[in-house]
Amino acid sequence: MDTEKNITNGLAEQWLKSGISEGDIVLVHSSLRRLIRHFAAKSKIKVTPNIVYESLVKAVGESGTIILPLFNFDFPQTGIFDVNHTPSQMGALTEVGRLDPESVRTGHPIYSFAVRGKHADKFSGVDNPSGYGPDSPFALIKELQGKIAVIGLDDQNSMTSYHFVEEQNQVDYRYYKNFSGMYTDFNGQTSEKTYQLYVRDIERGVKTDVNRMMDHLWNIGLYKGERPDEGYGMRTIDFNDLYSETDRIIKSGRAKDYLYSIEK
Repeated sequence: MDTEKNITNGLAEQWLKSGISEGDIVLVHSSLRRLIRHFAAKSKIKVTPNIVYESLVKAVGESGTIILPLFNFDFPQTGIFDVNHTPSQMGALTEVGRLDPESVRTGHPIYSFAVRGKHADKFSGVDNPSGYGPDSPFALIKELQGKIAVIGLDDQNSMTSYHFVEEQNQVDYRYYKNFSGMYTDFNGQTSEKTYQLYVRDIERGVKTDVNRMMDHLWNIGLYKGERPDEGYGMRTIDFNDLYSETDRIIKSGRAKDYLYSIEK
């Protein structure tokens, strides 16, 4: 429909204004509730997750790559994961990406990603043992000088990339925890496998508390676009800028001021 095409083009233009460029490699975290309400109030036209997905693909163009988190937290409880069928728990937009026949899925049973675009082949077959490890999709996005985009969420409810920086620094308020279960691979073969996450130390009362870091990144000009409660609510940041500033905060001994707190 021409109407859908116009909406797609309009959203793509908005993403470009928020810091995305043609050819970018972009990890997108999202909640579409605000965007859909905001758009409906202006035009009375329903925006679907499929339209938003196509607008992101259009914004980066044929030379770009879109990455969506397909995180599913059932594996530690159920011990069951099927890379071809286990759904995402990260919202409707991410399920559109998972079901896209042109996308590939990475292999970690808790922190997997759907990747579509020019560099999707680099993510194909990635099966990192640790969710935020040096061989994870986070590391590959850093190597490829990608970006992070967040739609309609604060950092507390989106920015898992902080944990990647924490693992690379081996911070003392997190530790490795193993999770084992029956894993069905891309070929439909099932076997028992073990994966890791670098989890917060709950016995010490460690709580992820990163919105202070979000405010800091705005204050020093690294975030571009709109805050979560403005407009369509998309902001962007270069992955390496986020990494470098978070790394600096951790190495300066100020992680407790920006990244975590202790619950009494």
